[in-house]
Amino acid sequence: MLAEIITIGDEILIGQIIDTNSAYISKELNKIGVSVYQITSIQDERGHILKAIKEAEENADIIILSGGLGPTKDDITKHTLAEYFNDHLIQNDDVLKHVEELFAKYISTPISDLNRKQALVLSKAKVLHNNFGTAPGMWIEKENKVFISLPGVPYEMKALLTNEVIPKLQDKFHFPFILHSTVLTYGLGESAIAERLDTWEDELPDFIKLAYLPNLGRVRLRLSAKGYNREEIEIEMDSQVKSLLTYIEDIFVGFEEDESIEVIVGKNLKKKGKTVSVAESCTGGKIAERITSHSGSSKFFMGSIVSYATNSKENILQIPKEIILKHSVVSSQVAEMMAVSAVRLFKTDYAIATTGNAGPTKGDSQAEVGTVFIAIATPHSVYSQEFSFGTGRIRVINKATNKAFEMLLKELLKN
Repeated sequence: MLAEIITIGDEILIGQIIDTNSAYISKELNKIGVSVYQITSIQDERGHILKAIKEAEENADIIILSGGLGPTKDDITKHTLAEYFNDHLIQNDDVLKHVEELFAKYISTPISDLNRKQALVLSKAKVLHNNFGTAPGMWIEKENKVFISLPGVPYEMKALLTNEVIPKLQDKFHFPFILHSTVLTYGLGESAIAERLDTWEDELPDFIKLAYLPNLGRVRLRLSAKGYNREEIEIEMDSQVKSLLTYIEDIFVGFEEDESIEVIVGKNLKKKGKTVSVAESCTGGKIAERITSHSGSSKFFMGSIVSYATNSKENILQIPKEIILKHSVVSSQVAEMMAVSAVRLFKTDYAIATTGNAGPTKGDSQAEVGTVFIAIATPHSVYSQEFSFGTGRIRVINKATNKAFEMLLKELLKN
């Protein structure tokens, strides 16, 4: 069973917003056994919408459109769908009542005729009730294919997909079972891992596929299985994952399954009852941001210092000026002293410290652009490593951040 997703809106194509709807829809469809054949972003333009729907109908069994359902003239999806299906728009009294109630309860400006037009839907469509907005979703069937039109506002689309679309799809179709298992590795490149797994990968069953997902110092290995016998798939997947781990023991750091490395680090810290703090220079608070973006981090994360300027390293972290003059602000000595100072200031068991030159020009050090020192302080010692992350400021920062989490996780997994 194949699906195609069409997102509608000029704001996507000019880069004004990022299309997160497609990623969410794809993930939810995959959970119920629907494979996404293609994702397309198109303009709010009649000809473009008609062409995209026609092509999608040729490719897929389920076509989901998101966006273009607003009341203004630039939102033309409903009218274009009516043309495509040789249909017309009618007023749905339940939708109109809902729109009027929303305005009366939450909106201070009076409801207008333009707002009331949100109650217009295709006469052939089943209306999908939108609890959180004025634009209803629509479900249209044609020759055993399903066309679904959803609002583009993410929280409205998500609620409709979860509460209306997914249950209706499961009632209408018999889907295969899809299972993923994602292994997280650090410390070895994609091609080197592929060489290790060459023979093993060739011997995988036909219904299990391996994908390599590299990104800034890490490689995720995703095993995907698909079929109608759930028990058979689960047993075989478990067996293949265990086999895979024997090839990558030295670089394996955990199972991702929608979890980032900072979440895995946090789980290990909580499991051990340990705490961590951060002293960042070249990463500029990125490590702390990644940690605190997840709820529950206050259980193990005690705080951070962004000692970006050299004098803040001297005045706040109490790094002697003579050490900086002797070794440079970008050095293993300074990185390690930063980490030790973080442990002392925040009274934590562990600390991460970063100092380096992210570029594009050299700062208070003559270190080459891309040079980064990362230090880890533990309850018993402190150590650091030097890295060369190349050029590109944001790329250097993100690679340093990932490497810092990798180093701390490896330390936590030792015991």
